[in-house]
Amino acid sequence: MKKVLKIILVILIIVLVVIQFVRPSKNAGEEIAQNQINAKYQIPVNVQKNLKVSCYDCHSNTTVYPFYWRIQPVAWFLNNHIEQGKNHLNFSIFATYPSWKQHQLFESIVKEVKDGGMPLTSYTLIHRDAVLNADQKLAIENWAAHSAKQMESEYPADSLVNPKRRS
Repeated sequence: MKKVLKIILVILIIVLVVIQFVRPSKNAGEEIAQNQINAKYQIPVNVQKNLKVSCYDCHSNTTVYPFYWRIQPVAWFLNNHIEQGKNHLNFSIFATYPSWKQHQLFESIVKEVKDGGMPLTSYTLIHRDAVLNADQKLAIENWAAHSAKQMESEYPADSLVNPKRRS
């Protein structure tokens, strides 16, 4: 029995060493100014600061990686969160989204922040500076709600609805 446990332990150590060489690529995509959210929408300085601290690591093309990102399988876990976050909302390419998606995302930001769904608890456990207090949440909610209302006054109503849901 001890011999089997030793073999399993050696195999496990070998696997852990080998996977250290299999890394996902870093989230360091292109930052084109006219594609970013602030190219199209006014963002108050305090809201922009809070978005950068609490949201941009997973919802933009610029992630600030912690030291433990170099350890596998942690990097895979982080990369998965980043990819999922960017697939849902990417502030770096926000201006390229169709108007209906931008409007939907503003409404989603209000809901997620208000309900405490964002930022993720798994993120704020480690990034304590990303925890939003009540005033910060309210500022983000108000900005996103105002941006959605502004879109409603500038765009035809049917252009703010997902084309797949119009029928």
